[in-house]
Amino acid sequence: MLAPDHLAERLLPWFDAHHRTELPWRRPGTTAWGVLVSEVMSQQTQVARVAPVWEAWMERWPTPADVAGAPTAEVLRAWGRMGYPRRALRLQECARIVAEEHGGVVPSDPVELERLPGIGVYTAAAVSVFHYGRRHPVVDTNVRRVVARLGGEADAGVATTKADLVAAEALLPAEAAVAARVSVALMELGALVCTARSPECGGCPVSDVCGFSGQEVPAGPSRKRQRYRGTNRHVRGEIMAVLREADGPVDRGRIDAVWPDRRMVDEAVAQLIADGLMETDEAGRLELPS
Repeated sequence: MLAPDHLAERLLPWFDAHHRTELPWRRPGTTAWGVLVSEVMSQQTQVARVAPVWEAWMERWPTPADVAGAPTAEVLRAWGRMGYPRRALRLQECARIVAEEHGGVVPSDPVELERLPGIGVYTAAAVSVFHYGRRHPVVDTNVRRVVARLGGEADAGVATTKADLVAAEALLPAEAAVAARVSVALMELGALVCTARSPECGGCPVSDVCGFSGQEVPAGPSRKRQRYRGTNRHVRGEIMAVLREADGPVDRGRIDAVWPDRRMVDEAVAQLIADGLMETDEAGRLELPS
């Protein structure tokens, strides 16, 4: 495997020539808050779906204080159908803490970032590295795969977190600014070239020193598309859609009409209330939290 400095010499010119330019949070001038919002939005959501929502969100609420002061109902409406709307609630709470306890400045230290609601190891490292240029391993699925293949493995196997962080950090040059660029370049290499099922080794800048290059990807278990229609997630999503589109409180009858199985609707309503995503008024009508 290449030494970190030599890896940077190979990887960074490729990154400069081939990285995705359509990701709006990669634009010069994006704030630390903008990077944090992009990472939270991208959790379990395709980047193509995130980009237009992120742009609209940042235009409307460019600072943590803006989001903190916004009505929660409007935050949930802006979140739309990106899935897991509890992320929007945590993001708003995160904004409140940054605005009130950090003077509106997103922390640069991953340890401080991890203390914020909804911010885990990956997101904390991503903000610290991608915006502040710090030297920390940023490990997502793509990076795990690239690091494993450089070492001769076809797949990264079961996630171990600590071992993955150690392996990724071993590839980072000592200079923080260069290490930060290598981190994002490794991620981009995994997304564009070193893909899970169809790696393009011929277009890889480090294929000649990669322990996996040229090998056939094992077939592995087939990945069946997960059923969505008729699941609890589906029913919850339909209820949230009714509330987002309404101008005010909604009669229970409109909620019951979203799905024929009353038991599933009752269960979804109870969960949404418990998650803080829905409230009842004095008349028993349902609405987004104020």
